[in-house]
Amino acid sequence: MYEPKIIGYLCTYCSYPGADLAGTSRIKYPPNVNIIRVLCSGRVSPELILRTFREGADGVLVGGCHFGDCHFINGNHRTAKRIPILKKILEYAGIEPQRLRLEWISASEGERFAEVVKEFTETIQGLPPIREVLR
Repeated sequence: MYEPKIIGYLCTYCSYPGADLAGTSRIKYPPNVNIIRVLCSGRVSPELILRTFREGADGVLVGGCHFGDCHFINGNHRTAKRIPILKKILEYAGIEPQRLRLEWISASEGERFAEVVKEFTETIQGLPPIREVLR
């Protein structure tokens, strides 16, 4: 079984601190996720996600604030609208839509972050490497 490369775009106010809490609490989770902190999940454009896959990521995790908690008022609403459309585009392009995951994780949900990473890593391990899909 291969070790997938997963890129996590996490919002700076909720999901990133949730990941930090998982780390400082020493909660075990797979080391497959490379975290990139973004100001808001609403700033993660479809183009960025497609480029991330093109550059060799086996999976992309987008983490944002729960509804009502977004520091930018409606950035997470924008993300919630974009991701289902982007999954259809991925499927049309021949990329499994399960390679893209959206989760709402707050700063106090370190255990939830670890569980999401574990589940997502297992899902991606069940798929072929992206380099085989994009040939």
